[in-house]
Amino acid sequence: MMQVANAPCSWGVIENIEGERYDYARVLDEIAASGYAGAELGDWGFMPTDPAQLRSELDGRSLQLVGSWVNVNFQDKERHEESTEACVRTAKLLAAVGGADALVVLGPDPYTNPMRSLNSGRITPAMSLDDEGWAVFAQGTDHAARRVMEETGLRSVLHHHTGTWIETPAETERLLEMTDPEIVGLVFDTGHWAFGGGDPLAGIRQFAERIWYVHFKDHDPAIHEQSRMQEWDGPQSVGKGIFPELGRGDVDFPGVLAELEKIGYDSWIVVEQDVLPGLGAPLESATRNREYLRSIGL
Repeated sequence: MMQVANAPCSWGVIENIEGERYDYARVLDEIAASGYAGAELGDWGFMPTDPAQLRSELDGRSLQLVGSWVNVNFQDKERHEESTEACVRTAKLLAAVGGADALVVLGPDPYTNPMRSLNSGRITPAMSLDDEGWAVFAQGTDHAARRVMEETGLRSVLHHHTGTWIETPAETERLLEMTDPEIVGLVFDTGHWAFGGGDPLAGIRQFAERIWYVHFKDHDPAIHEQSRMQEWDGPQSVGKGIFPELGRGDVDFPGVLAELEKIGYDSWIVVEQDVLPGLGAPLESATRNREYLRSIGL
């Protein structure tokens, strides 16, 4: 049975973004108060990294730890070990607190390549990695996922994401074809998929066997068109509202749920609102998102 979680990024806790920061206790309080059953870890160090303390904080709010994004730089061979060690460190905490079903989210470091960031939402094939780059990226992905599996027993999922080297459906497909399907799955993010040029329903059908984790995010087609016309970069598009609250964009969430049921998906749905610091009240937004999901039967 699918359950619903939320993530610290919905409270403006986003790496490299300036602004007010809520502390972890308030974020966990508000995740629980707004009706979610689980939480992601957030950036390393935002929540306690001592397993006993973290478990106590989550148990006290009846929350399950479901996964964590880890910034990775697999496009750079010299940074493979650095990225892998970060994944293993996070996996050990996830395994100790969240259990065997928690997932490591391999997150290509967003907005760090100027060309990819500038062209977010309008990536062309010519902007992708070359053949050597693809081989290096796939090697790093497999290596990190294998280490995570060997040392913790946890699985890893790659996050296609705006402003990274894996943004479009074609790029996602190529990486999945080049990686080990036993240890590397996919986080299917509805909003990033749409902004990357894909149809979420078709994407779920195409990658059914590799979808081990799902992020719910909406997508505003009018903002997307403005982004194209005015050539906004990724952070500008996010700040302008490319990912509105659930039910306010063009992602067919009832259809997404139906497709997930068809493929037998029974894990977590994680809401990621990408509310930047200073833009609205996260608790109110999280509550509205949860109410919307209840309205469609989740």
